[in-house]
Amino acid sequence: MLISAEQPIPRYYLYGDTLAEVELDFIHVEPIRDRSGANDWTIRAHAHPDHVQLLFVERGGGEIQIEARTYAIPVPAMVVIPVAMVHEIRFLPGTDGFVITAACTYAKATTQGDARFADALEHPAAYALIEGDPNCGTLRESFEWMRREYTWNAPGRRLAIKAQFERILVALMRLRLEVGAEETQRVDRDYDLLCRYREILETHFKSEKGLEFYASKLGVSIQRLNLACKARVGKTASQLLHERVVIEAKRCLIYMTMTVAEVGYDLGFEDPAYFSRFFSQRVGQPPGAYRETYQTERQKA
Repeated sequence: MLISAEQPIPRYYLYGDTLAEVELDFIHVEPIRDRSGANDWTIRAHAHPDHVQLLFVERGGGEIQIEARTYAIPVPAMVVIPVAMVHEIRFLPGTDGFVITAACTYAKATTQGDARFADALEHPAAYALIEGDPNCGTLRESFEWMRREYTWNAPGRRLAIKAQFERILVALMRLRLEVGAEETQRVDRDYDLLCRYREILETHFKSEKGLEFYASKLGVSIQRLNLACKARVGKTASQLLHERVVIEAKRCLIYMTMTVAEVGYDLGFEDPAYFSRFFSQRVGQPPGAYRETYQTERQKA
């Protein structure tokens, strides 16, 4: 995984696609062969700044390098690629299975604050599975079901996807506990700082909008925090904070009956006009228009 200093590590939404804004509750499911086969079974070094990836490999195999460590991919296997970690995959020709790409906000919400699930998603791994073992059966069934629901626009689709994702997290957590912490690898200080920042952000983004607060909590300067965020995800600490606020605003506008002003107050904006400007600058339309557009598109679907 050698990349010259003049050629920065690519950051993707999905491998090979243009990096886009983190979509609300984004989750994507596809067969491994779709993207890997088209790239000669090699996924070159890259990172997903805002997404975690989970792979269920049932045929073929290969190896994956995550940061400085290389893992063999046996068959069957469950592979975990934490958010923002640089990775490169060399599959054997014909490898197949499924890959889930989930926005870190979606994954975080699904864990419901349970540290065991968060721990399983934060550590890179390639878990060897055993045919006939309950974990293996659960994972195969859940990945297949998620893929079916993802491509099938049926009533209850969102809830069904979430339920299967939760089953996968439970199986993953059990695998993590079985293997134990000795498999954990140390990553650089920038990544550690980024993870701690995101954890504090999740608790305080509604009430605290200044970086001074977060830098103080982390025991670093604002400059150091910005350097870590830029190094690992290509964004400033302020951009990550604002993205998290926007994602929550979209959730409130779509799923709740709150007025635009109430959404702003809930997110710590005392002036509704300022909240509207903040949202418009980052989304491209005012909060009320965003809600109307979403409702119209949903009725057409």
